[in-house]
Amino acid sequence: MTALGVDPAGIKKMAGKAQSLNVLIEAVPCGSANIIKQEMLAIGADAAVARGSVTCSRPQTDVLLMGTKKQLHALVQRLPYQPFGLATVAQQLHTLLIHYSQYPTYLVGKDCRLELDRPQVMGIINVTPDSFYDGGMSCTIDDALRQAELQVAAGADILDIGGESTRPGSLSVAAQTERDRVVPVVEAIRSRFTIPISVDTTKASVAQSVLACGANFVNDISGLTFDPNMAHVVAQSGAGLFVMHTRGRPDVMQKDTQYQDLVAEVISSLRYSTCLAIEAGVSRDKISIDPGIGFGKSVKGNLEILKRLSELRGLGYPVLLGTSRKSFIGNILNQPQAEQRLNGSLATVSLAVARGVQLFRVHDVEATRHVADMAWAMTARC
Repeated sequence: MTALGVDPAGIKKMAGKAQSLNVLIEAVPCGSANIIKQEMLAIGADAAVARGSVTCSRPQTDVLLMGTKKQLHALVQRLPYQPFGLATVAQQLHTLLIHYSQYPTYLVGKDCRLELDRPQVMGIINVTPDSFYDGGMSCTIDDALRQAELQVAAGADILDIGGESTRPGSLSVAAQTERDRVVPVVEAIRSRFTIPISVDTTKASVAQSVLACGANFVNDISGLTFDPNMAHVVAQSGAGLFVMHTRGRPDVMQKDTQYQDLVAEVISSLRYSTCLAIEAGVSRDKISIDPGIGFGKSVKGNLEILKRLSELRGLGYPVLLGTSRKSFIGNILNQPQAEQRLNGSLATVSLAVARGVQLFRVHDVEATRHVADMAWAMTARC
């Protein structure tokens, strides 16, 4: 419309008509569903409901709203005047539309802030002997420092230090073992670099130690569910937080990868994790969400998440994605060795930038920096 020479005020009024959304509302009583459908028809949109909903021969139905953003905003204005608790539905829809209309612009950590005006690259430094790709590469402080120096020079925005492998089938290590691995590395990196540091841990005691010696974020693959004290530790320290979806601990998570609706379950789980964080006192601007590619998912499930990444935006938090050199890429491309999977990893980064992901956890910082910046230049939301 700008190229057409449309008046700016007109562009503002018409932009909502050019953007369509499909919104699924689950388990709606049929009386409420019929009202929603009639209201959608009245504003020139539509809503799909299950057979038998109109006659209320079934107790409830999912409702798929189909309309432009302008029409959905109109529905928000109309529903509060209807019975059956539809004012609550209106408020939830209003919040969803706000989240879809704007991206988070920053992420706060302890004593730092990540500006999300371009994709953020999180460089992985595993100080473990058994990680699936780089196990044993950074087990000494000198090795970790060299890795940190290379990643900073390559354009990393944040470093993620891990002291316990979470590859499929791996067993947990003792908290003291994990602490002994990561604390000296965090201290050494902090003494040399100002870059934000995240520590990948599910243990509150480990998190407390690393946050006291210079870490800025906690990256909890369990979404605060493995250790009931984790949310409190993060809140009390003022740290930033990455919460991820998984189903089960790493040693058992791949034994059951069947879901009735994978993306819906991921979103529900992440919503629960963010609520735990907020209830403990972590502010919204310190939270990022991760759908957990490769954690309790099949190859098909991982692909489904990648196709539907934009749906995560409805939660209103920056999205972190970790696909780097994972086995689903090897399965698709017939590349059994992690060393073969760089190109496949970069393909996921490019697509994810276009679908709204703002942070990427990767082994290959320089290549990811280039691909993410190029994808951003082609799709940047001006």
